[in-house]
Amino acid sequence: MKHSRERILVTHVGSLPRPPAVVEQLLRKERGEGAGEPFERAMREGVAEVVRRQAALGIDVVSDGETSKISYSTYIKDRYAGFGGEYVPRTHLDLREHPEFRERMKAFLGPRHEKRMQCVAPVVLRDRSLLEQDLSNFRAALDAAQVGEGFLNAASPGVVAVFMPNAYYPSHAAYVEALAEALRIEYEAIVAAGFVLQVDCPDLAMGRHTAYQELSEVEFLARAALHAEALNHALARVPQDQVRIHLCWGNYEGPHDHDIALGRILPIVLGIRARAISFEGANPRHEHEWTAWRDARLPEDRLLIPGVLDSCSNFVEHPELVAQRIERYAGIVGRERVLAGTDCGFGTFAGYAKVDGAIAYKKLRALAEGAAIASKRLWQ
Repeated sequence: MKHSRERILVTHVGSLPRPPAVVEQLLRKERGEGAGEPFERAMREGVAEVVRRQAALGIDVVSDGETSKISYSTYIKDRYAGFGGEYVPRTHLDLREHPEFRERMKAFLGPRHEKRMQCVAPVVLRDRSLLEQDLSNFRAALDAAQVGEGFLNAASPGVVAVFMPNAYYPSHAAYVEALAEALRIEYEAIVAAGFVLQVDCPDLAMGRHTAYQELSEVEFLARAALHAEALNHALARVPQDQVRIHLCWGNYEGPHDHDIALGRILPIVLGIRARAISFEGANPRHEHEWTAWRDARLPEDRLLIPGVLDSCSNFVEHPELVAQRIERYAGIVGRERVLAGTDCGFGTFAGYAKVDGAIAYKKLRALAEGAAIASKRLWQ
């Protein structure tokens, strides 16, 4: 995994706006209308396009944009057996008392397209070809764009349990353990193909006010610790230097006034076998928590990827603001241990996004420009 040796390196969380042809094919597949060659061609061309655009903007560590995935968490239902039926999630705790705002959100964003299922049978790998296609498409795109390092996202056992809860295993713990054993196949394949693995872990923060809102804080922390333990089991054969994780409180515009504090979950997060931690650092509910990183006992080899762009707003941050945010974290852990990132993805769910696609790429340009400003000051 690259470090910021001579300048601040730039990356992001993973998902990017999908080209229209990609969205069309993903929605057809989600409706059960088949895939085949049109789907494969759209994914191959879509990955090539998003990698090329990242390289042109000056992103150092790029992703495939999560192009082939309907969402960052529910995509595994297409690769693993064991999921079926329907799951209707509860309203987020912070949105319960704001029904009019929820309706305005729906009107602005439109319908969600991903199927929310439950676990109804043993979770086992069903179709490895989809993973192999992702690996092949990304390798071809990296080679064509002459980009040195890329990362691929994968869902954590805990976030799958949040989005597709257990209706089969005797306990939540047994379900998460089964997910860990199944998902390690994907984790190991990504690293074996020569890519950095990013495991998405919003369950460790967002889960508190969404799926597990009935738990006390102490009970939630115990559940988060269980999820982290399961993830470490899944990562046991993966070199820690090739792993980064992403932590967030939910990629949506809302009050977020029921979010659990970073300081409460940080000891659990730091226990995960990952070299780098990507996290929200720009949104107004959590930007102040840079002090939690300052006050924590961070392992000396741990890298931070703070979000220095908000992923829920169509404001294009000024590069100087981006630079100031980067320098704040460089002052905590040193310039070599910081990569500039985003709060979350810009294409978390296919066909459903608050940030306009063209504006998302403008924001990424501001990210690269801000990193250049910070680098000039940090290495002067």
